[in-house]
Amino acid sequence: MAIPLAASGRRPVAPLILGIVIALIGLILAGGGAWLASLGGSAYYLVTGLAMIASGVLLVRRRIAGGWLYVAIFAATVIWALAEAGTNDWALVPRVIAPLVLLVAVFLVMPTLSARPNRWRLGTGASVAAVVIVALFGTIFARMNAPRPMGALPPLAAGMPDTAPMQAGDDWPAYGGSFSARRYSPLAQITPANVGKLKRAWLIHTGDLPSSAQVRNTYGAEDTPLKVGDTLYVCTPKNLVIALDPATGHLRWRFDPKVPDDAIPYTAACRGVDYYAVPGAAANQPCAARIIFGTLDARLFAIDARSGARCEDFGTHGEVDTKVGMGNTPPGYVSINSPPTIVRGVVVTGHQVLDGQDRWAPSGVIRGFDAVTGKLRWAWDMMHPDWNGYPPEGQSWTRGTPNMWTIASGDEALGLVYLPIGNAAADYYSSLRRPEENQYATSLVALDVTTGKPRWRFQAVRKDVWDYDFGAQATLVDYKGTPALVLPSKQGDIYILDRRTGRPLTPVGEMRAPAGGVEPGERAPTQLVSLWQNLRKPDLTERDMWGMSPIDQMICRIQFRRASYKGFYTPPESDRRSIEYPGYNGGTDWGGIAVDPRRGVIVANYNDMPNYVRLVPRAEANKLGWAPRDQARGAIGGAEGAGDPQANTPYAIDVNAGWQLPWTGLLCKQPPYGGIRAIDIATGRTLWDRPFGQARTNGPFGIPSMLPVDIGTPNNGGAVVTAGGLVFIAASTDNLIRAIDLATGETVWSDVLPAGGQATPMTYSMGGKQYVVIYAGGHHFMKTPIGDEVIAYALPS
Repeated sequence: MAIPLAASGRRPVAPLILGIVIALIGLILAGGGAWLASLGGSAYYLVTGLAMIASGVLLVRRRIAGGWLYVAIFAATVIWALAEAGTNDWALVPRVIAPLVLLVAVFLVMPTLSARPNRWRLGTGASVAAVVIVALFGTIFARMNAPRPMGALPPLAAGMPDTAPMQAGDDWPAYGGSFSARRYSPLAQITPANVGKLKRAWLIHTGDLPSSAQVRNTYGAEDTPLKVGDTLYVCTPKNLVIALDPATGHLRWRFDPKVPDDAIPYTAACRGVDYYAVPGAAANQPCAARIIFGTLDARLFAIDARSGARCEDFGTHGEVDTKVGMGNTPPGYVSINSPPTIVRGVVVTGHQVLDGQDRWAPSGVIRGFDAVTGKLRWAWDMMHPDWNGYPPEGQSWTRGTPNMWTIASGDEALGLVYLPIGNAAADYYSSLRRPEENQYATSLVALDVTTGKPRWRFQAVRKDVWDYDFGAQATLVDYKGTPALVLPSKQGDIYILDRRTGRPLTPVGEMRAPAGGVEPGERAPTQLVSLWQNLRKPDLTERDMWGMSPIDQMICRIQFRRASYKGFYTPPESDRRSIEYPGYNGGTDWGGIAVDPRRGVIVANYNDMPNYVRLVPRAEANKLGWAPRDQARGAIGGAEGAGDPQANTPYAIDVNAGWQLPWTGLLCKQPPYGGIRAIDIATGRTLWDRPFGQARTNGPFGIPSMLPVDIGTPNNGGAVVTAGGLVFIAASTDNLIRAIDLATGETVWSDVLPAGGQATPMTYSMGGKQYVVIYAGGHHFMKTPIGDEVIAYALPS
């Protein structure tokens, strides 16, 4: 029989402290557990909380039974965790790790509650148990890092024809490699066998950094440079265009369009520029080759590719104000942050309209400008299809219509440009939308580049109230002999369409969509889904909730039970939160996909996070001071949708992007939060799929964990695939650029970037050497460090 040490007059303090800690944790778990159980959730937290209170009280009273009771609690917890989560590695972390830490502490304290000669064996046992369990979890983490191969690569073939006039090779002449947007290079100097020797060849600073802390909350470079001939072209967040020597990074010239800070919309970003060679122009003629790009204040520029001087024959002194014809456009409301697409000499551009401000925000009109003169060739205003040019005097293009904020692709042979169209202004309320808006919103629209008239459309979401606009370029491929395009979506669905007609070439189905919300009559009874391939995971359950401890996990479970969640396409509500899964960051966002045309493989990185959403009644929003930006109530920056006013609708919108807990910053859904997948185009078969992004820069309270574990992080930016059998990609929040073996999904090289890599890399050859270049500019939304570095990598000479 154990003799309490208290009987000998010694009163150890450790059991008192540990008992109080365990009892307080038990009190929290019991209280929250009772609430969760009343909502129909798991009773584990209530039962465990009560047992922990008893264990804590016994320890405070210096009874060794309190320790043994906690040992029993831990054993029951492990059984429950395995029953609920199985061997899901990340699911076990909040269920077991924190209780394990307390278990070790209990084992270390228990010897002080006994007078037996062998009492300290409990402490030794604690140490051994800790080592064994740490080793066990080390094995689990190693398993987390392993790719999940599912099939061999298809054999090499002749490839797919590309109609783009300039294609990737020694050069990288367009944002997506070409206007076909394959993000593929035929270069093969760097391979899985030698990529481990890849080193930095040069690094330059662009000098474009935020001018203030407020502006810092808007920066996110997103640029993919171009390389044509002997010059590399870089675009910075505020649209400075910089020409560099591709081999050394030395400055050739620099052009500053003088964009003011108040023009910055949600993000200060320039995803890229266009290169255009004027047909028939003499090589020494000024602006025979030109760089064409848009700015955050919605100007369209043409500058000489050799000197950076303005092209005086383009518009007025080398620029066109694309806001002409739009009516009232407050600063920041209309911006061009994606490169235009040039097909048959027509510069086709959309623009971003600042999300969430006003139902009657500026128009989403699409324009085509002459690449030489800058004159307006045509305009497509879906509400005025008969207007071919600027609006009649005294009128403006229709306000509030869906816009194209992202990048189009184009087919030179067919004369078509493919527009990923967004939503009408006020993303989360649909009752005020007009029939034409409902027809074209959240669609891919093929426009005839000669006339500006729609040839066909493919709509992925009916009456979208989830901000599921198309964010990615469509990628032009050949599918079993048919000119086709691959269309990824934020919902995770991937479609293959005949690019001549818009007809689906892979199976498409309909799913029953949830009803309800604040506009039940507006919700479509069914929604489209791809039956060929999608990146979407199964619907969430309470068991998918996460945190760094059982307390966090319990709070997330309570939030889950309190919210409206009916699965995919749950409508938003006003009296409580709803869960949108996947969230508005994808699936696939503006980074798009990469396609190896010789092997017939798609590489798609994707996000896997929910949003926690609520429509806020107008009176409540007014009390909170939520108003459109031009009414000057509130600072710019922050997460998109977190307090957007949606003026001139009955509701504002409050989006908790990623569904984060405010005190820890951790997400309520268990990892992974991002992945990368290889897909056989011919069969739709997944070749491999793995979590993408390490936990090294992530952790509770914003403290980096530095764990080299593939947790799967949020990611923005795309991949490049090469004939050398490599995928180059940054994008994730771990500040790494990496090379992945296309055959296995294994990371075979990586480098730590000085800032976030939320941009798509590119590759080219100069002087017989292959280079890989990334703009490490960071991103405010992704919470990665802001920088201004452009970095080139190459094999040693």
